[in-house]
Amino acid sequence: MQQLSQVGTALRKEMAGAYDIVSLDPRGVGGSTKASCGLAEADRHLVSLKAWPEPDGQIDENIARAKRIAAGCDRNGGAVLRSFSTANEVRDIDRFRQALGEVKLSAWGVSYGTYVGAVYAQKYPQRTDRWVLDSSVDPTRGHREWLANMAAGADDRFADFAAWAADPSRDSEGLRLGREAEDIRPSFLAMAATLDRHPRKTTAEGVLLTGNMMRQALLNSLYSDASFARVAKIMRSVQQPDSLLSLPAELTQALPDHDVAAMAGVICNDARWPHSPATYRRAVADDRIRHPLTAGMPRNALGCAFWKHAPEAKPTRITADGLSNILMIQNLRDPSTPYFGALQMRKALGKRARLVTVGSGGHGVYLSNGNACGDHKVTTFLRKGSRPKKDAYCAG
Repeated sequence: MQQLSQVGTALRKEMAGAYDIVSLDPRGVGGSTKASCGLAEADRHLVSLKAWPEPDGQIDENIARAKRIAAGCDRNGGAVLRSFSTANEVRDIDRFRQALGEVKLSAWGVSYGTYVGAVYAQKYPQRTDRWVLDSSVDPTRGHREWLANMAAGADDRFADFAAWAADPSRDSEGLRLGREAEDIRPSFLAMAATLDRHPRKTTAEGVLLTGNMMRQALLNSLYSDASFARVAKIMRSVQQPDSLLSLPAELTQALPDHDVAAMAGVICNDARWPHSPATYRRAVADDRIRHPLTAGMPRNALGCAFWKHAPEAKPTRITADGLSNILMIQNLRDPSTPYFGALQMRKALGKRARLVTVGSGGHGVYLSNGNACGDHKVTTFLRKGSRPKKDAYCAG
């Protein structure tokens, strides 16, 4: 419901009365029944949950935290938390359809929602009308691999931030970070490394800006061009030795326990993760070399590595069997669900789908990044049922 409240006005304008626009809160979220893992505040900060390794690459504390999270969720989550899964969310959506008295649904799913949407369309193809998958995950992989893909996604997307940060127009804003775009990456890496050694005080009591917090701030900003200025301001402040740094609340405040439980429940209940810490040590060491912007975080251990309960069923295989009524739309440089993963969704769906590629960066396309061409194609499909005859491209 939160997502609908954020885009509802724009969506209603685009649909011009063609639909009753509704949404539901998945299990554990919003107004739905919540679960608790009973985690300490220190284990609920974003920079902790994302499992950033120590500056030297060690992950002992990450392993210890993963064990605490798994134990807390097992001890406190009960049957409610164990019920959080993609399979159950898909069943809930069909119950929602029935409660609405509808024979078919049209839907717009974003990010992980594209996987939920694809699984629903696989299980209940005759109950789908017009289906939009926006910023798709790779359906041949699972949550662990989706997280790992973010390392390459961040690399691809960083070029957009670098170009923005080196643009002469940033001078008037006091946010230009280099004379040339190629200067920005080494500057950022050097800054993060310095903060690893010498964290800086911030305006938030007891919170220091560490190298990993700086890296997390960057990842957050890559989701939208509109967020570039936020991380640039932090970087400019760091360049001023005596400044007291102000950070956004998402970096300084702990997430609510029930939000952590909802995320951990779905990620860990859907599929088994490797149990051996050595597996994660090797993966992190390799990723730190190949993708220094993310410093090994995307391949580190989460609570799922020590989860107490096995998945109830195997993941649904997405295939080309079903109605040809799916429109995919995807940014070319997505830091969270990279383009190469979306191509796997396109391949899996085969004749059922058309893909609209938008030559932009960021996570989320429709009604999100101001691309008129992409918005028009999705709106036309939802209102009139017509898709491009073949995969299409919209310039950024």
